[in-house]
Amino acid sequence: MSSTPSAEPKHCITLSPSSSPPTRDGKSAPPSTLPAAKASKNHPTAPSNTTNASLFFVGTATTILEWQGIRLLTDPNFLHAGDHVHLGPGVTGTRVTNPAVDLEDLPNIDLILLSHYHADHFDAKVEASLRRDLPIVTTPHAKECLVEKKEATEQFTQVYDLDHWETSLITLPSADADKSNPMIRVTGMPGKHVPPGLLSQANDLLGAVPPTNGWMLELGASPSTGDFRSGYRIYISGDTLLIDELKEIPARYKDQKIDLMLIHLGGTTIPGPKLPLLMVTMDAEQGIGLMKLIGADVTIPIHFDDYDVFLSPLEDFKKAVERENLGEKVVYLDRGEEFKFRVK
Repeated sequence: MSSTPSAEPKHCITLSPSSSPPTRDGKSAPPSTLPAAKASKNHPTAPSNTTNASLFFVGTATTILEWQGIRLLTDPNFLHAGDHVHLGPGVTGTRVTNPAVDLEDLPNIDLILLSHYHADHFDAKVEASLRRDLPIVTTPHAKECLVEKKEATEQFTQVYDLDHWETSLITLPSADADKSNPMIRVTGMPGKHVPPGLLSQANDLLGAVPPTNGWMLELGASPSTGDFRSGYRIYISGDTLLIDELKEIPARYKDQKIDLMLIHLGGTTIPGPKLPLLMVTMDAEQGIGLMKLIGADVTIPIHFDDYDVFLSPLEDFKKAVERENLGEKVVYLDRGEEFKFRVK
């Protein structure tokens, strides 16, 4: 295991074992497991027979990480083909795919990681349905929307906000006082939905497109010496463009291996496919640029074809990966497939 230099955590969160469904009006006893994966994939060049963690791809930016008996859900969006989302003033998107599993059919979820408060990442049905005591790590803007701007009876009660480079340390319910305590360290990473310049300045004033985070997840433990030690590091890009601020990630994690990158692609355009004036998430070429910048051992593309505002299809990214001879660094997951890996 290895550690990275970081400031004192802003939040220390202890997860409690839960058998409750993620929804407040859900089944009294949720399923004990996720649906069987359509396919299980492993490291593209060094597969392991001793995996102890998995990432299940639901669709768009929604994934479920399972490790040490917990489930972490990212950017929950469970709308179906034909459903619409509001993405900004006068801007809507239509979903063109179905999720691999429905919200009501999820097993218990222990934590949600929400990159930003946008309807294609946290849809209205999810917002209305989730139980209010489900822990959520998210941006300061999203916390304001989920707590301060809601009626008292509708407020989420365990929302932890992180700005860029701030950290939360999460102790897992399987912690054993006589051994190293399994933990997850979550650090907010830079991200910008709107290109720098006048448009970004205008958006800061108008708030048309919400601020967004990427994340660095470090799965590891705290031994008796007390220092957190990382055994597997996952960078989630979030909805960002290839901006200069991202260069600080490899600088801060110099000589620290980034095992996996989940990269949000799609080349999302606004106001829409008929008038693609502004791109607000990475297309294939920017995705290749981020792969080279971060240097992750494995990259999994997500958020690439689920809405009609995505104009850079996965096929474009695949062609760019082959052109750059990066094929041995990428695993492609379809909705309902999983990636299995080992945390040291």
